[in-house]
Amino acid sequence: MLILGIESSCDETGVALVESAPTGVPVLRAHALYSQIEMHQAYGGVVPELASRDHIRRVLPLTDEVLLAAGVRLGDVDVVAFTRGPGLAGALLVGAGVACALGAALDRPVLGVHHLEGHLLSPFLSADPPEFSFVALLVSGGHTQLMRVDGVGRYQILGETIDDAAGEAFDKSAKLMGLGYPGGPALSKLAAQGNPAAFKLPRPLLHSGNLDFSFAGLKTAVMTQARKLAAAHVVPVEALPLEVLADLAASTQAAIVEVLLKKSLSALKETGLNRLVVAGGVGANRELRAQLDAACARQGVRVHYPELHLCTDNGAMIAMAAAMRLQAGVQQANRAYAFDVKPRWPLDALNMN
Repeated sequence: MLILGIESSCDETGVALVESAPTGVPVLRAHALYSQIEMHQAYGGVVPELASRDHIRRVLPLTDEVLLAAGVRLGDVDVVAFTRGPGLAGALLVGAGVACALGAALDRPVLGVHHLEGHLLSPFLSADPPEFSFVALLVSGGHTQLMRVDGVGRYQILGETIDDAAGEAFDKSAKLMGLGYPGGPALSKLAAQGNPAAFKLPRPLLHSGNLDFSFAGLKTAVMTQARKLAAAHVVPVEALPLEVLADLAASTQAAIVEVLLKKSLSALKETGLNRLVVAGGVGANRELRAQLDAACARQGVRVHYPELHLCTDNGAMIAMAAAMRLQAGVQQANRAYAFDVKPRWPLDALNMN
């Protein structure tokens, strides 16, 4: 069975083709991705209307590219999957509309997929796919969650952020330092040149006794520290010496990584599981991966990640999630082409639906 997946929840247009079988892990046949980063850089963040318009321009050419790379025709597709939510409403509507139009034209069933489930199951696309059950650390621009995953559609949230997500802490801190958009990767790159112990920054909720996260206070602390440094050097924050900014970036990253690391280890201990899956855009952070790998190796825990190029939003994870839901029998595709989207959609609401 060939599943065409379309992702359009925010600022990346992704299309992919996954082939499923009655048993075994579905296989990625081809995928293509277009990032809108360059377009949004001028505004310092994503402009929803521009994002939606660009999805319209990109989705069909990317579909043609994927079909050509896979060596199949559009008529060979068995199911058309799309991101139903969460995300930007207008952007989601583009992918949903195109997917349902293709389904109707081809007389093929369609399937709306949860964006976060796509991230959650994306490590199954890697060369070292996980096995159920596992603890998942889902860290993206808008979400930070720890959950127990016992199978497709069997998710128990163990803890989540009560304010800013880890990705927001990276991006907002980077913006305070004048590092531009997208801030997270820029901050991580700069942090590699700095001293992570240069500044004492808070680790919110590190000793809270639960698995929840909070990063808003860290962002405020970074802003306060940046202003102090700027005043001491009598320059704007963005004009601080490179070595000072690098130290601040490294200290910020260290605080975020330490919280994610220790909360993940606590979740493993509480559940008694010995397998950890890390997914979402922040899962590409090299310092986070290095520290998780080292800590989990000491405790005999297996860690799984998506391939680096599949950490950001992409069509492959949507097609894979659809294939795994169909294969597990927890959801059926249908020919109801009247669609809706869910800009806000808690992952735990998805259980066995």
